[in-house]
Amino acid sequence: MSSPAPKSPEMSDKSRKYDRQIRLWGEHGQTVLENAQICLINATALGTEILKGIVLPGIGGFTIVDHLPVTEEDVGCNFFLDLGSVGQPRAKRCMQLLQELNPDVNGDYVDEHVEQLIDSQPDFFRNFDVVVATSISERTIVRLSNVLWEQNIPLIIARSVGFYGVARLQVREHCVVETHPDSKQNDLRLEHPFEGLRKHMEEAELTNKVPWLVVLYKVLYEWVAAHDGKFPSNYREKSDLRELIQSKMDGEKENFEEAIKAVNSSFGGGKPSSSVREILEDDRCVNVNKESNAFWIMARALKDFVDNEGNGMLPVPGVLPDMTADTNSYISLQTVYRGQAAHDAEIVFRRARQLLKELNKPNDLITEKDVRLFCREAANIAVVQGSKIAEEFDKGYQRASVIAGGLETPSSLMGHYIVLRALDRFQADYGCVPGESEAESDTTRIKSLAAKMISEWGISTPINDDLAHEICRYGGAEIHSISAYLGGCIAHELIKLVTKQYRPFDNTFIYDGSTSQTETYKL
Repeated sequence: MSSPAPKSPEMSDKSRKYDRQIRLWGEHGQTVLENAQICLINATALGTEILKGIVLPGIGGFTIVDHLPVTEEDVGCNFFLDLGSVGQPRAKRCMQLLQELNPDVNGDYVDEHVEQLIDSQPDFFRNFDVVVATSISERTIVRLSNVLWEQNIPLIIARSVGFYGVARLQVREHCVVETHPDSKQNDLRLEHPFEGLRKHMEEAELTNKVPWLVVLYKVLYEWVAAHDGKFPSNYREKSDLRELIQSKMDGEKENFEEAIKAVNSSFGGGKPSSSVREILEDDRCVNVNKESNAFWIMARALKDFVDNEGNGMLPVPGVLPDMTADTNSYISLQTVYRGQAAHDAEIVFRRARQLLKELNKPNDLITEKDVRLFCREAANIAVVQGSKIAEEFDKGYQRASVIAGGLETPSSLMGHYIVLRALDRFQADYGCVPGESEAESDTTRIKSLAAKMISEWGISTPINDDLAHEICRYGGAEIHSISAYLGGCIAHELIKLVTKQYRPFDNTFIYDGSTSQTETYKL
């Protein structure tokens, strides 16, 4: 019988509870999540599904603002309500049942109309990291949009009706350091080796025990010497390099085989991409001031490094992919990269400290740990520049061309956006939802409102009649499965906004459950 495997260090109850998600956004991301506060306006089926998706992973706390009592219609579509809840305050009842999902999360409620809060306590929303509103009126959308834009608090407006759903994100500026791109470029500095790497490679012997990076480096520079100092840049040249590595193999050598596979993905790292260069050349980076946040100050320090010590290159991230090798040779190579990464990060950190002093900002605004993370992720940093939702309700809306293009595209979901906006206008004009009493006459009204809306934007393309009929057929009702799916999607976006990891959608997400189709538009 084999001896038992050694026990891993004891995990805390919290780490064990949230282990799977910590693998996605790390301990630091989980800490940020646990300190965040979210406000939900209206505990609809969609609203409670959104909260479910952030209560389970351990959001710090949530507050529900809702002035309505629970109705039988709510019970029919909202998983968190039962017949015993009918007549009770919807905000209170949903808060109680959502808290049962995770006792670590604090819940609160305000049994008041959001319009009253805007009038009497406009600073109420400053207590929250993100505000989410579901099924609110056109007038409230505009007022809430303006208030939260001025307070610089992210806002998500969402609605689910029948098989259709829409979510719109409003954020003035969202800076992301850890974007977690799907395909991450390995920054190995093969074409621009730093002194420590060059020395290590010169001293390393080519055996079947060394990491494939040593194999690739040595054979690469043999190939470069034979091609007038040029590096392989196209498929044919990289194929020649692979053949040269193959010729060096004596029998089965796994590290040589890995080097052959890595040829396509190992070049080109280190230089700022066009998107990163755009950030470094942005006025907010070049001309930092007392209002600048930590991201832009670190970006300026990074820019100074690239323009000076880095000679046009980003700091070395110090991250190596997995490689088949003996332990000593891999750790030795890893130490070389980590040492250079620490050296580069120290330069950026000293520059960031200098900037903080010049701007009369506290030293603890940016820590050494912050800078090391920023340098490690420098190749993929991103800034989302948002727009105000209230602007979409102006007759002279500037991005009407995006809507026009969508309406002209076959199988596009832009028509769904228009018909859901027409539903908001219908409620404002008639005081009820379309299809609540007369589906046929309301269909005509919806079509008329949609036509008037797109005409105000200078668009001549009409919406499909079937969309108007469908939106009236539901009578404003939610289907729980549709709201559950859309709520899950929006909960993901909330977590991205709170943790400042991964890119949030930008900025309008549309879902058609009848065709299982989703689309994102920047409006």
